[in-house]
Amino acid sequence: MSRFRFSVPITVRFRDCDPMGHVNNAVYLTYLEVARFAYWQDVAGGRWFGGAGFIVARAEIDYKAPAKTGDVLQVNLAITGFGRTSFVFEYDLTDQDGRHVASARTVQVMYDYSKESPVPVVDEFRQLIALYESLDAGGRKPEAGSRKPEA
Repeated sequence: MSRFRFSVPITVRFRDCDPMGHVNNAVYLTYLEVARFAYWQDVAGGRWFGGAGFIVARAEIDYKAPAKTGDVLQVNLAITGFGRTSFVFEYDLTDQDGRHVASARTVQVMYDYSKESPVPVVDEFRQLIALYESLDAGGRKPEAGSRKPEA
């Protein structure tokens, strides 16, 4: 079973590609943003929990294979953990042939734009995501194979 319940298809546009004919590395950040926005709309209802939104504090991308114009990338993503003021999205991007194109991870910080400062993750949001993502009591996604066998 996949660790990702949520997925967004993105078609690679000509403008996304560099002179070498493959998607420019910076464009992948936009693909992640499109997927995050869809997740936020569909799973969290686009709500601002406790009056706060979020900002991206960190982004990591591991490129595995080039994507080209016309490819349809499947951006699979999940919230896999929480901190006091932050939460983590993990991503897996594959092409229409199932080839692994990239893996990524972003850390988002809950942010009060009126005060211009981080705020704690609201329990209502934490619980909604924990239920959707099947997170453990510590707010972490159990690793595949890490569960103890039933007696």
